[in-house]
Amino acid sequence: MLLKLLIASILTGIISGFFITFYEMLITFLSYFIFMGDPFKTIPTLPVWYIYLVPTVAMFLVNYIISKDVLVREYGMTEIAESISQNEMILTFKTLFLKIIASALSLASGFAVGTEGPSAGIGAMIAFQIHKIFKLPVMLIKMMISVGASSGIAAIFVSPITGMAFAVENIAYQFIKQYIGYLILASVLSFSVAMYYLEAVFFQHSSGRTLNYDYVIPTIFFIPYLTAFIYFYLFFKKRLLHFIDLEIFKNFHQYRNYIFALIGGGAIGTILMINPHAAFSGKFVVVHLINDEKHIALSLIFTVIILRIIATTISIYANAVGGIFLPLMSIGALVGYGFGELLIQIHHFNIEPFYFAAIGAAVFMGVIMKLPLTAVILALETTFDYNVVVATGISVVLVSYLSNLYFDIRKKYVTEAE
Repeated sequence: MLLKLLIASILTGIISGFFITFYEMLITFLSYFIFMGDPFKTIPTLPVWYIYLVPTVAMFLVNYIISKDVLVREYGMTEIAESISQNEMILTFKTLFLKIIASALSLASGFAVGTEGPSAGIGAMIAFQIHKIFKLPVMLIKMMISVGASSGIAAIFVSPITGMAFAVENIAYQFIKQYIGYLILASVLSFSVAMYYLEAVFFQHSSGRTLNYDYVIPTIFFIPYLTAFIYFYLFFKKRLLHFIDLEIFKNFHQYRNYIFALIGGGAIGTILMINPHAAFSGKFVVVHLINDEKHIALSLIFTVIILRIIATTISIYANAVGGIFLPLMSIGALVGYGFGELLIQIHHFNIEPFYFAAIGAAVFMGVIMKLPLTAVILALETTFDYNVVVATGISVVLVSYLSNLYFDIRKKYVTEAE
């Protein structure tokens, strides 16, 4: 049995690494094909009607795929694990294939969803199929899904420890003592494959294991500032769009997905015309903000923040297939960078905005997705800078407390309309 588990973990890691690499390359190819080149360069030159047509048609296609297989929709790993353990759904290669196509269409056409959700799902589905091939005991289904989900996240982020933390905080905590070795093995192998083909989010300004106490006071001010933007994001998603979904469209329930596909296509088309960086997954935004030493205008920063919040929430309600990890990181990075610029302009603090971009990216994701440990590990593995890691650890706990005073944040509502 131990030999079977070892081989199953190795296969899960290697196969997941190649599948995730193919998935990421497919998204890049489709975006270049749809927008006739690098979308950030070609979108301003394309006709207005075409910019609106692309996301609208893409979302109708995605909703059509979902109508054929409801499992294509984005679900949290906890729900998948529970469903399998209760024998309430079957994960097939058909579902895996359709999920990749639907997610690639969503991301390539500009919808602000992330790659990590489908990646975790892809890894979990691969692990489930390997579980069946090896005829492992039913009691090990959740463990194999944990291994697969961890492999998927490790590959798409090119970050093995973040992948492990994600799986542990979501579904693997009850297995951690007994099966952590297989989790590590699959994650490291998947990461090794992906690292050869993909690029990681990397912080170029790390000062390592030194602490700059000039950032203590700014970090204290950053906590209520970041909390305010989380309130705004949650209000927009949980209050405004939820109200529209329930009240305005309650008489057109059977046409709900088509109506939101039109709304989503129109909203994303408008955002693409205003600023293409406010659409798509947000990975480029995060990398740019945490590593760019050139100061960015505050007006542009706050415009893109609002647009990305709208794009992310609209994408969820329109049934775009994808995760929320990267989009939330991008919003947090924008909020943090804007905070740094404000302090420099108003109070002349001796700080760098990209530090707060890195902190904001990890904390915003950690609070909304209720993944505080993953947030801290992500900050560590991305930056290798104690200034960022310490501030992230303090901020993610305090901002979570302040956010939960008014909002009931639940994992199962993060990547779906409520």
